[in-house]
Amino acid sequence: MRLYKTKGKFSWLLALGTLIILGFTHDADPAFVHPVESQNKPNIIMIFIDDMGWSDLSSFGNTDVKTPNIDKLAAEGLSFDQFYVNAPICSPSRVAMMTGTYPQRWNVTSFLSNRNDNAQRGMVNWLDPAAPILAKDLKQAGYATGHFGKWHMGGQRDVDEAPKITEYGFDESLTNFEGMGPKLLPLTKDATGKVGRIWEDAQRLGGPYTWMQRSEITTGFIDAAMNFMQRSKKESKPFFVNIWPDDVHSPFWPPFEEYGLAKADGKRALYLAVLEAMDKQFGKLFDYIHNDDELLKNTLIIFCSDNGPEDGAGRSAGLKGYKGHLYEGGIRSSLIVWGPGFIDQDAVGTRNSTNYFSAIDLKPSILKFIGLDTEANAMVDGENILPTLLGKTSQSRQSSIFWARPPDRKNFKDFDKPLPDLAVRDGDFKLLCDFDGKRPELYDLTSDPAENNNLAKRYPNKVKQMSKRATEWYHDIRP
Repeated sequence: MRLYKTKGKFSWLLALGTLIILGFTHDADPAFVHPVESQNKPNIIMIFIDDMGWSDLSSFGNTDVKTPNIDKLAAEGLSFDQFYVNAPICSPSRVAMMTGTYPQRWNVTSFLSNRNDNAQRGMVNWLDPAAPILAKDLKQAGYATGHFGKWHMGGQRDVDEAPKITEYGFDESLTNFEGMGPKLLPLTKDATGKVGRIWEDAQRLGGPYTWMQRSEITTGFIDAAMNFMQRSKKESKPFFVNIWPDDVHSPFWPPFEEYGLAKADGKRALYLAVLEAMDKQFGKLFDYIHNDDELLKNTLIIFCSDNGPEDGAGRSAGLKGYKGHLYEGGIRSSLIVWGPGFIDQDAVGTRNSTNYFSAIDLKPSILKFIGLDTEANAMVDGENILPTLLGKTSQSRQSSIFWARPPDRKNFKDFDKPLPDLAVRDGDFKLLCDFDGKRPELYDLTSDPAENNNLAKRYPNKVKQMSKRATEWYHDIRP
């Protein structure tokens, strides 16, 4: 399988998601950051929210709800407006985040489901454990590695023989109903106080498992992550921790005692209540980091969402499209990078609205940050953008970013025509087209981020060039 590289220039940004990073080097003098010495490697926390819209945080413009704990993270860190995930749906987006490669390389192109649905869509049942998972590199570098929260890269529905999460380079894991290994499974409580269960069949995937209220499960994951961090500290080991909650993915079950909401209040109201409750739960983690001087100075957090919002729940501030779409609303994520010991002081509390890059760029950036270089022969599609992540330079990804539509997302109720199959961002321009290059849509994202003004007829040569590159990428990238 050969790697595919492009020559296009880029100029965009970051968005939603959480991650903690800690040390890095770069060739350019103005942005040079010395790698952390081996005895003082930085701790890394990645927070990956599920189905949160680009503008759903109050720090990103949401006036319908307050998210003060995450907003504080943004006020003390650096936010990015033009950060992209590499798929508009969960499983492939997670694969891209963890491997630094396009998920099409691993034939994970939509959400993983039961084996029959996966086969009908031409997909595997789980991510190949041989994939270049970031946790493996960090574990080899002496890190304690833990995953807490949604996995959804194998082990769901009737797929009960998938590898355990610990087979992907993690020392410890605690997941939900879409992963193999110890689990927290969700209970519900309605207006009458009646308790129910969601996804009860998840018990067939094996234990140990604990049932707890869905509105509190993020606290369960955070408590487990904090215990893991504390043990790592006692062992004098740096830690890499994923905290991947699924609160704001439907079905929405906020704490009834606090909000008193029911289904009749509507999807948006339930979603906002769950979002607010999630923020409160994250306050516990952020206080823990803040109140430990050692962690405060030597931890980097990167926070973002895995894809755009579900229609009718989250929002993306006028951007076109939702979860499952290649339009901006489906692939742009609000990104926050926090790390008082690492972010340039002039960048603290600012919002980068100029530069763009994507989730596949995070892995090579993190490796460089802790003093490791990506091997020349390694499978990687991402680029090192660490100086931009830390606010030391203003530079976008240099190569184009490509996307392919999930195989089960060709049509959508709010669109009067089939959705495009491919997309490519190259500099200020983004092109969408079908697998054969037809039905092109071309947008200048600097002046038209809402993708309302199709410029395809005005720039036929650009359309020809970009559609050719998109179709060649898709042909080349598949296994």
